[in-house]
Amino acid sequence: MAKNKIVDKLKEGVSIHELEGFASKHTTEVFTVIAMIIGAVSSSYDFFTGPRLTIIFLTLGALVAVFFPAPVEKGLKQLYSFTFKQEKMTEILLGAVKIVVAIFIPFLYFGLLGLLAGTSYHYYIRHAQIMSENTPRSSRKSESDDEHD
Repeated sequence: MAKNKIVDKLKEGVSIHELEGFASKHTTEVFTVIAMIIGAVSSSYDFFTGPRLTIIFLTLGALVAVFFPAPVEKGLKQLYSFTFKQEKMTEILLGAVKIVVAIFIPFLYFGLLGLLAGTSYHYYIRHAQIMSENTPRSSRKSESDDEHD
């Protein structure tokens, strides 16, 4: 059923009113996606800094977030809670600043994305470890059959 809705929606197209509604609900996400695309183009074509610095900052951000997850997560929560508490016009201004940073100094923007990626990686690794600890012992593979509890 859901697949038919998607196919019908693709055939019909998306109206301007629907796009405006989506953009007003998800302003931060829309600006983030636009900034990622512009930052990728800006860094890949060597407009200002080049891809090497961008990749290094992305990696450094991810490593910092993996090794220091608590302070990074606290800082990111403060950043995004500040963003979401703002009025719509201020949120649009912050989005425009994101885009400008992505154009001129994309390595900083991708460093922030690296922090988000590292925090997410750390979260899902911990979640997977907790889930594997919660499975019954009989379903786990034992290293040897002689081993007892």
